[in-house]
Amino acid sequence: MGSFAARMMSNPLFSRVYEHAWRPVFTRGFSLGGPETADYDAALRAFLRRPGERIVLDIACGPGNYTRDIAAGLTGDGRVVGIDYSPSMLHTAVATNSITRASYLRVDAHAIPFADNTFDEVICLAALYLIPDPLPVLDEMLRVARPGALLVVFTSVAGPVSTIPGVTTLATIGGYRVFKHDEITGALRRGGAEHIEQSVIGEGQYVLAWAPGAH
Repeated sequence: MGSFAARMMSNPLFSRVYEHAWRPVFTRGFSLGGPETADYDAALRAFLRRPGERIVLDIACGPGNYTRDIAAGLTGDGRVVGIDYSPSMLHTAVATNSITRASYLRVDAHAIPFADNTFDEVICLAALYLIPDPLPVLDEMLRVARPGALLVVFTSVAGPVSTIPGVTTLATIGGYRVFKHDEITGALRRGGAEHIEQSVIGEGQYVLAWAPGAH
């Protein structure tokens, strides 16, 4: 049956309320109720939707909220592909966030069906902590990224709440993974990523890195 979190992501009702109700509250929770995560998220969204002809992969895109933002800024032959394993999330994405230059596919992020060196940007936002065996997904991100491509990850990190005894155990039971401080950056570094930048905000972390070949 999968974890509680996985069942929620596969629930059609939850997929409909996720983008406008659950997601904003949950994202704010990473900064323990403060505005820091929301502020960073707003700046990141603005950056991701900048004009250009980039080919972008949005891993675990959910209902397509970031996918649509990115597609709205692309020009020329630019395109974004949103992939997710949840049929209900993808159904919502197609119904509510379809836009020119955006496509949605049902894909297991452990085996992304694209060739090496395909994408100019690869992102995985607010999802890696729910994916079973998540670190190989970072390897897949690096594999499909072109030399010098930008990789962006937003996920959990051990902070003041998750270090309270018992909290991480409860999170794990629910299917939510709390990453150690250097777990994501270390995996990217071992995969050859360059110029890794980590911003920790409360219980969350934004990690930017560039695929091997960055200048």
